[in-house]
Amino acid sequence: MNDKKKEEEFYNKLRIQLQDSTNWPSQYLYKFIVKSDRDKIDTIETIFNHSGAVIKTTESKNGTYTSVSINVVMKDPDAVISKYIEVSEKVEGVISL
Repeated sequence: MNDKKKEEEFYNKLRIQLQDSTNWPSQYLYKFIVKSDRDKIDTIETIFNHSGAVIKTTESKNGTYTSVSINVVMKDPDAVISKYIEVSEKVEGVISL
């Protein structure tokens, strides 16, 4: 199975889980891990700009990686997934948790 198909299956499963477990609109917590590169962190922050998001960054002990936590109200599961996709397309090497 190719990576695109796996990604589609993952997001479809996530969509169902979010629909079944949450009343929308709702607070959602995104967590991303990136290499400690200011451009990558800024790109993630820009994606959530003007959305009322509370963004917290934490550098790893050695300073190699940075965790970016974003708490934001999202309107529905599709909006949540679209942000995941946008981050993965714009930030190389990002890990979504």
